Amino acid sequence: MIEPLSLSAVAAALGAVSAGVANEVGKAAWESAGALVRRLVGRDVQAPSDSAGRDLLAGLLTEEARRDPQRARALRAWVASHGHGWAGPLGTPKLLPPSARFFTDRRTALALLDREAGRRHDGRPRVCVLCGPQGIGTSALAIHWGSREFHRFPDGQLYADLSGGSLATAPDPGTVLRRFLVSLGVPEARVPPLVQDRVELFRSLLADRRLLVVLDHAQSAAQVRPLITQAPGVVTLVTSRRPLLGLDAVAIAVEPLTDKDAKRLLTDLAGKAALSAARATLPAVLERCAGSPFALRAAAPRLASVPRQAVVGGRTRGDEGGDPVRTAVRDMVADLGPDEGRVFRLCGLRPWPAVGPAVAAAVSGLTEERAAEALANLAERGLLEPTPAGRYRYRSTVRQCAEEEAARVDGIAACVGAVARVVDCFLRFAVPADFAALPERWHVGPLYDELGPGRYEEPGQAVSALLEEVENLVEAVLAAEAIAAWDEVCQLVEACWAVQLKAGCHEVLMPGLRAGARVAEQRFPGTAMAGRMNVQLAFGLMESGLLEEAEPFLIAGVSAFERAGHRLGQAAAVEALGLLRLRQWRWQPAYDCFEEADRLLGSVGPDDKRARDVPRAAALLKRHRGRALRGLGEFDRARTWFDEALAYFRDSGDDYNAARTLTNLAETWADTGRTEEALARIGEAEAILSRHQADLHLRYLTELRERCLTERA
Repeated sequence: MIEPLSLSAVAAALGAVSAGVANEVGKAAWESAGALVRRLVGRDVQAPSDSAGRDLLAGLLTEEARRDPQRARALRAWVASHGHGWAGPLGTPKLLPPSARFFTDRRTALALLDREAGRRHDGRPRVCVLCGPQGIGTSALAIHWGSREFHRFPDGQLYADLSGGSLATAPDPGTVLRRFLVSLGVPEARVPPLVQDRVELFRSLLADRRLLVVLDHAQSAAQVRPLITQAPGVVTLVTSRRPLLGLDAVAIAVEPLTDKDAKRLLTDLAGKAALSAARATLPAVLERCAGSPFALRAAAPRLASVPRQAVVGGRTRGDEGGDPVRTAVRDMVADLGPDEGRVFRLCGLRPWPAVGPAVAAAVSGLTEERAAEALANLAERGLLEPTPAGRYRYRSTVRQCAEEEAARVDGIAACVGAVARVVDCFLRFAVPADFAALPERWHVGPLYDELGPGRYEEPGQAVSALLEEVENLVEAVLAAEAIAAWDEVCQLVEACWAVQLKAGCHEVLMPGLRAGARVAEQRFPGTAMAGRMNVQLAFGLMESGLLEEAEPFLIAGVSAFERAGHRLGQAAAVEALGLLRLRQWRWQPAYDCFEEADRLLGSVGPDDKRARDVPRAAALLKRHRGRALRGLGEFDRARTWFDEALAYFRDSGDDYNAARTLTNLAETWADTGRTEEALARIGEAEAILSRHQADLHLRYLTELRERCLTERA
């Protein structure tokens, strides 16, 4: 008598498999799940898209297993090999930035934080929102309290800056959750693609932990809400320019420093001697800084040189519409030399996530060496903030001042020209790197032929270079769109394909991908570039788990390539549509797509410059057709296609795809109870993949071997 499986065990197995579909091995496991479902239920079942759908499917499978011992045995073997999910050790993240050396006052706010962290747990999450204008010290307060109270949080601290370069590129909850989960020890390949699944995993991992979460520069309650947990040992601190309506939290207003505390901070920063020497100007300094720690820190080196108008009458508090930060920035800019002033103004025209010497040189016309010196000088004056990677960024208000100053001093035409030069700089960096990372890929943009693959020693080096600049590349796409540089928008997006394919980054790239598809449809309809942009966006949506949203972009891509007469592109788009159908467990439509893609490949003439890519593409389509037929339960036909694909990959020396195809063959033999044949193919695939360090694929083969041995027993 076989003991029946619990619904929760089957649902857990489905959840574990769905969490891994962000990588190729995870997709194979998901297809195996779909094939099993059709075999057990006897009909097509739509792939579940969320936890509720997985629970319903688990109920259906357990009911079928109760009716048939053979089905129960197959389901039990599958659950045994997939039901454990990720159960690795949790890390202890230490992501909190260093606290400010000099910290003054904030006694009331600190007491409120202590009270919320120490209150008796009643089921409500422990959340505080520190709000106040820029430069008032909300971030410094959150970090200072977290550093002071580190003993409360033995399981670590998580920190995320939610500002991004702009509203369009500010990190969304899914991006932040990915970073947090990886910091907690979850392997990249095991991070679920769907945001809701990430939320559930994040909250389950934190349920029994004592941990601090700091969410800095939040833009809205919607950005924060998925990152909050009601775990009793977790305290979440949020900083924002304004109260976040609709968020259940303790609101703590961070007020300007009193004159007494402002003097104490100036004494710490400048020393008692400097403060005594500036007795005559000190009242004007305090009035001008209006209790803003940022303004006070900016004023500390110049206590004796307050602008005359601040001393002799006139409205001094804020001096810039009551904003002490803008007043402080104006005072600092007035002291800049011409090179530093030009770099400061023109680098601030766009919210670049990280400004380095190449960007500064492009906007200013300086050499990279001199631009690097200018950036360092600006950071020393407090106009730029250094990043952990050794580059620089602006506070939002400081950047706004720079942008306004550029319009006033340089003029609109010069500003547009400066942005265009940075866009071109990033484009000429990205195209060779993308080419080097994927040398076999066919291209649409003309710069690939002009620039070639660059001087990268290996593809991985090129991907690393792109990954380092990925946020700036997205901002370059948006900047190109803003100045109506339509060609550059699309070419930049195309040049992000390697980092999208090999490094993921789908959520980070999404604003740029959407801009590329939008511009291509509006400006270049019915062209190969429109086809490429639509397919590239669809791929990003698919990898983010947004299958329904991806489908119309794939269909638009097929149409654009067809109108352009680009048969290779059309075949690739139809193939991608078939891969989407596999993810949805729509086996027959998937097979039809692969048949159509193969027909299109057959129309690529021998004189086409990409004709040499056709045999490999045709072999991949044979493998894909086998995958679809396996889902339909037509195992003999599936193995025929797999055998043909395997022969090509072996003859051409493509070991990796040979191993993938051997894995497919092993799955079909396992599906039909032929465990010996399955184990033989598993062994062949393992022998190949052990030379490729393909750990994920090897782990999947181990699970498949366990399933075979369980069924045989």
